[in-house]
Amino acid sequence: MLNKEIKDKIIGQFKTHGGDTGSSEVQIALLTEEIKELTGHLQSHKHDFSSRRGLLKKVGQRRRLLKYLQRENLESYQELIGKLGLKK
Repeated sequence: MLNKEIKDKIIGQFKTHGGDTGSSEVQIALLTEEIKELTGHLQSHKHDFSSRRGLLKKVGQRRRLLKYLQRENLESYQELIGKLGLKK
């Protein structure tokens, strides 16, 4: 779970306009940070299967959002994966 300061920092970095908190870019960035956090947790708690399921759900959600963004706005998609360091 991300704390408020980290969330606000990510939203500020990836927002597309002034009051933006829910655009695809922001959602993907937040999911990426949550995935990193869960991955670290699972490296030390290998048998936490409920967290593993949550991680897989977040990865699937991010994949769907990335496909949507690629289809709707290719330029924004390419910029976002460059900033986040995602492979594609």
